Amino acid sequence: MKFDRFLKAALLGLGMGLAATPGAQAETLRVLNGAASAALSVPMNRAVVVESDQPFAELSIANPGIADISTLSDRTIYVLGKAPGRTTLTLLAADGSLITNVEVQVTPDIAEFKERLRQILPGEGIEVRTANDGIVLSGTVSSTMALDRAIDLANRYAPERVSNLMNVGGTQQVMLKVRFAEMQRSVTKSLSSSMGIGGALTGTGIGAGVAMGTGLMSDGNNFNSAFDGDAGTLMNSTNDSFGTFGFGLGTSALQFQVMIEALENKGMVRTLAEPNLTALSGQRASFLAGGEYPIPVQDSDGNISIDYKPIGVELEFTPRVVDGDIINLELMASVSALDSAISFGGGSIAVNAFKRRETSTTVEMRDGQSFAIAGLLQDDFRDLNGQVPWLGDIPILGALFRSADYERAQSELVIIITPHLVTPTRGEALSLPTDRIRPPSETDLFLFGRTAAPNRPTTGAAGEVAQQDFGGSYGYVMED
Repeated sequence: MKFDRFLKAALLGLGMGLAATPGAQAETLRVLNGAASAALSVPMNRAVVVESDQPFAELSIANPGIADISTLSDRTIYVLGKAPGRTTLTLLAADGSLITNVEVQVTPDIAEFKERLRQILPGEGIEVRTANDGIVLSGTVSSTMALDRAIDLANRYAPERVSNLMNVGGTQQVMLKVRFAEMQRSVTKSLSSSMGIGGALTGTGIGAGVAMGTGLMSDGNNFNSAFDGDAGTLMNSTNDSFGTFGFGLGTSALQFQVMIEALENKGMVRTLAEPNLTALSGQRASFLAGGEYPIPVQDSDGNISIDYKPIGVELEFTPRVVDGDIINLELMASVSALDSAISFGGGSIAVNAFKRRETSTTVEMRDGQSFAIAGLLQDDFRDLNGQVPWLGDIPILGALFRSADYERAQSELVIIITPHLVTPTRGEALSLPTDRIRPPSETDLFLFGRTAAPNRPTTGAAGEVAQQDFGGSYGYVMED
């Protein structure tokens, strides 16, 4: 008697424990009057109990690989889901008549998946459904990172059977601002001397001197022709008479002449380009401001065709809004120009070389942040010294027989990128640089000498934009 009480108490406690555990209590489908009350949905690796008001004598499952069955009594069936799919459960009476066919659908266990999804991505509006033997995800997520995590988790429960119907909310358009800044500085200094002796005693003019082959000074072989034997006329200068000092002395029998050439050149070049380009998250965009340079190409038959090479400012990037305002950028930026100092050609065709500064990288940053993705500091130095043998070694006077050439070139390049999340704005709020001026009237042109008349809007959103400078934003609104 005591044992019966103990057994009943244990069974009661077990039942209460199953009821308190979510998803642990089996679902029940009742078969009433020879028809199932509803289609039977069985989670994979979970069990469902089927009860029939009419006792059955025989039962079968169409596809045992999808679901497994066992009898608990002549009215109760235990159905275990084994693999995703659909099959049919058949119940027969003792006289062989058909009681009913129950449609059994085994689906992935999304109860555990939903629980894990809430733990990993809290606050995301993701809806989970089953379709045939797969999982369907729908709703709106905050970022592509959350979308990828949800899909990866769903593939754990239904490998290669996940349908993604989710949308990514927030701003998904990125404007990339790229700034190219380059400074080039060069300094060239040269010092050379030339001497000439002539007159009746020498018969002809004799020249002596030293020169460097830089194009700023003459070749030493030309000094003989630079002195005409007359001390009253100076020798010919080789640097267009810039920094030239010469003097001569002597008689009709012997004439002596000296010329000293000194030259210093300084130059600086500043290059700045700021291309802006906008693209949708995950989409590639390209930009070219410049032109195309024709290059002759000869094929194997000797025929000449023209190939065009783009030059100017090039920008190509693919943005990805990862999470919130975090932006992943895969980009290629370059600035190219013709180099007239180097050329190649034959016959009537000459092709110039190219100067090209290019970078290709992948970075990640937040909206409005800047990154210096490339930098170059180049310092080239050259120092040459030449002299007439033995004469250039004489103290003090040897300076007249020596020549020195000094050249230094420095180049500094920096490429800075800044991404912005942007959204479209209303068309009437846009103002183009060409909208701020209008063609002049005859009075403006002939009477006042104006080549352009101002035409700025003063009211509305366009008026506010028109007050900005030419470096303002066009067509998009920056996100705060």
